Amino acid sequence: MSGAAAVSGALRSTVFSLGLVIATLIFAPLAVMMFIAPYRMRYAFIIKWCHFNLWWLEVTCNVRCRVRGLHNIPKTPCIVLCKHQSTWETLALNLYFKPQVWVLKKELLWVPFFGWGLAMLDPIAIDRSAGRNAVEQVLSQGEERLKRGCWVVIFPEGTRTPAGTRRRYKTGGAKLAVHTGAPVVPVAHNAGDFWPRRTFIKTPGTVELSIGPPIDPQGLSAAQINERAEQWIETEVARIRGTALAPPP
Repeated sequence: MSGAAAVSGALRSTVFSLGLVIATLIFAPLAVMMFIAPYRMRYAFIIKWCHFNLWWLEVTCNVRCRVRGLHNIPKTPCIVLCKHQSTWETLALNLYFKPQVWVLKKELLWVPFFGWGLAMLDPIAIDRSAGRNAVEQVLSQGEERLKRGCWVVIFPEGTRTPAGTRRRYKTGGAKLAVHTGAPVVPVAHNAGDFWPRRTFIKTPGTVELSIGPPIDPQGLSAAQINERAEQWIETEVARIRGTALAPPP
């Protein structure tokens, strides 16, 4: 990257970050004030924050999106297992699976402003150190959210991974599928190539989001569901990026 391009990228990313912070400072207190409103009303308001930031990202950093596989989305809420490379997918998935709740670490709810707004979306906030109790929480609360008509979004790797790498897929989402009978929708993308984790600079380009065919849990074990989801996601990520399949952890 040339010096001029690097300076331009830094300036664009700075402008984007300023907009994101300002939007968060505006939306979060308003979201908390809506705690007495029905869930779907709160959700409809709060995801406008996601819409704004994705639009602002395109305007300031020229990071766009192309979607494949929209026809694979079931008509009723299911479980989404998604590759986790970036902050981008936590925003973008709200456009295609709604209303949705995330399975996330409870510490995120303590983050000022951002965490306050996030809490209004009724996420499944778990204590990762709780072991089996954390899994039981995902099963019980995940079943309740699905019955309420919410998509349950899970990042099976547990944390963001650099583009071109992979982590061991945890089985919580697959166990929820066995427990409830809800299909699993695998989702792949290459957002980490344009908005890498722990990196301030955003790179212009088009993120490809690919939605795979639902996996019916009928007759399958959690391990089999997890294996099928992982194989589809990692193979699709390699196709999108035009690289070899990343080695398993």
